[in-house]
Amino acid sequence: MEKRKSIVAGFDIGGAHLKVTRAQDGRIVEAVTIATPLWQGIHTLTSAFEETALIYAGADLNAFTMTGELVDVFPSRDAGVAALLDEISARVAGEKLIYAGPSGFVGVEQAARLSSDVASANWHATASLVATLAGDALFVDMGSTTTDIIAIKNGAVANDGYTDAGRLLSGELVYTGFTRTFLFGVASSAPVRGRLTPLMNEYFASIADAHRILGVLDEKDDRHASADGKEKTVDGSIARLARMIGRDAADLTLPEWREVARWFSEQQLRKIHDAASLVAGSLARDVPIVGAGTGRWQIRRLAERMERRFVDFAEIIPADDAVRGEASSVAPASAVALLAGSQL
Repeated sequence: MEKRKSIVAGFDIGGAHLKVTRAQDGRIVEAVTIATPLWQGIHTLTSAFEETALIYAGADLNAFTMTGELVDVFPSRDAGVAALLDEISARVAGEKLIYAGPSGFVGVEQAARLSSDVASANWHATASLVATLAGDALFVDMGSTTTDIIAIKNGAVANDGYTDAGRLLSGELVYTGFTRTFLFGVASSAPVRGRLTPLMNEYFASIADAHRILGVLDEKDDRHASADGKEKTVDGSIARLARMIGRDAADLTLPEWREVARWFSEQQLRKIHDAASLVAGSLARDVPIVGAGTGRWQIRRLAERMERRFVDFAEIIPADDAVRGEASSVAPASAVALLAGSQL
């Protein structure tokens, strides 16, 4: 009689997305991201669980990590963790484990008592997996909204901060991402025909628009509505970008708009580079950068700038070839699935 295969589902519950993976016999075989604007209410997570049900159906074990507790629909992070744990208990059947950072995986009831360890611990899960797969590394995970930068030394996570507040101070959390970041979050002005133009401090465009104009955005990674709710095309992005500098799309040529878009992407990279230089201070010069997330294009540029070898998280995790890219884009969900599965 054939031995039953071990199936583990991994979940990363964010404020903007639900990410779900399915691991079978220690390999990621499915991975998906669903837009989940949790700030609109817990019902968005309920819908996302329903939409992804086939991914985790029949799992022997369900492993969770989260960052969604920080959205402003909750009065505090402790309350957010408690609400998300209640939703997990109500919506997902079977055995459940919650990732609690240095405390490891715990049950739902224990997780409620360890909310400070559970809150926004997804970076720790992915870094812990990288530590087992790559040894010493500078691990950089750039998602839609934030970038995590973590030193891995002697096969262990060598973080300075742990909470969001602590990691903002240490440079290990940079609040900029590949798609959702507002343009005035990376720069206060932009060069236009030789003049440095102050930006209009309005949400007219996002960094996704800049990356779309540059031709480096995978459209499936931009899952939320554009700033004006209109089409996600190069022309649409140019129109939105133009408003940031008080212009219309017809005011500049396409090459000129590309230069403006390049400026914003460059300013974002400089912020990440500054933080990475601090975090990498204790690492040897030959230690590579391991990059994960939807912003791996930007992380490759970071590795070139820091003169370090780039290693794609997608290439070192055990996963079916067809899902490697998406498994890297949902790295924390992949990590908790693989880490929890290794305990079976």
